[in-house]
Amino acid sequence: MDHVTASLLGARSTFLAFLERRLGDRATAEDILQDAYARSLTQSASLRQDESARAWFYRILRNAVIDRRRRDASHGRALDALAAELDEPHEAQPALASASCQCVRGLAATLKPEYAAALQQVTVEGQSVKDFAAAQGITANNAAVRVFRARESLRASVRESCGACADDGCVDCTCAPTP
Repeated sequence: MDHVTASLLGARSTFLAFLERRLGDRATAEDILQDAYARSLTQSASLRQDESARAWFYRILRNAVIDRRRRDASHGRALDALAAELDEPHEAQPALASASCQCVRGLAATLKPEYAAALQQVTVEGQSVKDFAAAQGITANNAAVRVFRARESLRASVRESCGACADDGCVDCTCAPTP
C-alpha cells in the first residue's frame, strides 16, 4: 500500500464524520465513503502529497454528497408526480370495462392483501391516494408506491395468466377465466 492510500485510509473517521454531518445518516455515509475509497484506489497513484490527496478526496466526497442529494430529490419528485397522477379523477368507461378481461378480478384477489386493498380503494372505488394513505396510516408517497407496485404485480399476473391476450390490453378476452 502506498503512502497516499495509507493516509486516506487513516483518515477514515474524519471522512466519515464529514459525510455524516452532511447526510444525517451513518449508513448512507458509510456507503458513500466505501464507494469513494473504491474509486480513489485507481487514481491515488498519481498523487504524491498527503495534503493534495486529502483535498482531492474531500472533493470526491463533496461530489458524492451532491450526487446523492440530487438522486434523492429526483426520487422524491418522481414519487410526488406518481401520487399526483394517481390522485387525478378518472372516469370509468363501462363499454370498455365489460369488454375487458374478466380474469383481472380473480387475479386481483390473489395479490398481497395490502396490494389488493390499494387497488380496490384507489383504482376501483376512486379514493384519492392521499385519503387512502391517511386511512392506512402511511405517507402519500408510500401509498403511491403501493398502488404502483400493486398495478405492476397485477399486470404481471394477467400477462402470465392470459398470455397474448394481455399484450393487446385484454380487450375482448378469450382466455379461460380464473376461479
